[in-house]
Amino acid sequence: MFDLPQLWTHLVNWLGDHAVIPLLGALHLDGLAGDPRDIAAALLIAALQLAIIGLVFRPLETFFPAEKWADRKLTRVDRNYTLLMLLGIFPLFTYLVLMPFSHLFGSADAAAATGSASPLALKNLVPWFNDHPYVLFAVYYVVYDFTYYWMHRTQHAIPWWWALHSMHHSTRQMSCWTNDRGSLVDGFIQSMILATVGLVIGVDPDEFAWLMLLGELVQNFSHTNVRLGFGRVFDRVFVAPKFHRLHHMLVDPERPTLHNCNYGQVLAVWDVLFGTALYGEPPRPTGVGDPIVDADNNYGLVGLHWAALKRFWVAVRQPAGWRPGEVAFGADYTPIPVGQLDLHTLAGHAPAVTPVDDAPAGSTLVESAPG
Repeated sequence: MFDLPQLWTHLVNWLGDHAVIPLLGALHLDGLAGDPRDIAAALLIAALQLAIIGLVFRPLETFFPAEKWADRKLTRVDRNYTLLMLLGIFPLFTYLVLMPFSHLFGSADAAAATGSASPLALKNLVPWFNDHPYVLFAVYYVVYDFTYYWMHRTQHAIPWWWALHSMHHSTRQMSCWTNDRGSLVDGFIQSMILATVGLVIGVDPDEFAWLMLLGELVQNFSHTNVRLGFGRVFDRVFVAPKFHRLHHMLVDPERPTLHNCNYGQVLAVWDVLFGTALYGEPPRPTGVGDPIVDADNNYGLVGLHWAALKRFWVAVRQPAGWRPGEVAFGADYTPIPVGQLDLHTLAGHAPAVTPVDDAPAGSTLVESAPG
């Protein structure tokens, strides 16, 4: 009988023994705390993710585009960064930081055996989960996604964090490659928060890797330049490309808070419950109105990170960088509350795109609870 988990373990071990371990030995990195097979697993997951992006999501952009572009030159830096992240940075980060961090506190099973399990580990709180691993994984993901939703809202609310996260939003051509466009510092903070929550609820390191893969694949799809939704019912449950594209839209001076919406990663239900869901709006140009952040489109990989770090370094060292609220950045990177600025000026350099979606005009903001 076909055994998918056994096949996966075999592939990880084979790649680890025949490629990763010899390479680490040649680089004199084999004595570090991480398990070399963590790199092998991350590389296999990356290969799967890249195959789905390239063979499924990218063709969808050709046949069902939400926006028509004269060329795709602004997507190239995102594509190159995705390759660098998935095939290099993230596997090394997993080996050097993420998995050692998880193993430092012990997996859920090991901790339970030694009596040091987290008091909030779901397996201990509800022993029934031990006999229903797939249900447990689904519950893990609900908690993971709920954490991501509030973390994402915080990224937009705290100026020094927005200084980093704005790099992700600055692209004028949001595509299937945009998900991994982000500051490495921002990515580190996110990973540590999500890993800590995973440890608290008892997620094993291997399960955490699959949680991240699921989240990343859905985000690759939700950033894809396509005019696809899931229908009236399922659009209220899951994040579709049409839904997430509104999160990336340029500021509308006539409706200045319209873009503060649709923060969910996989489940749109959090936006519905907390009053941040926006539906019914036709596709809009993506990017940011702030010219300091919009200048990210002029840079390559190094320039993107340097610009985000400069914004962060100035913001984090002054009170304005810690004061919650939506901001733009001055010429010296000082955070400036958007309420003090002329939004018509900020929106004045909107890119010329041709939306092809036939959605009706008008919008619906679901407000079921205070946001």
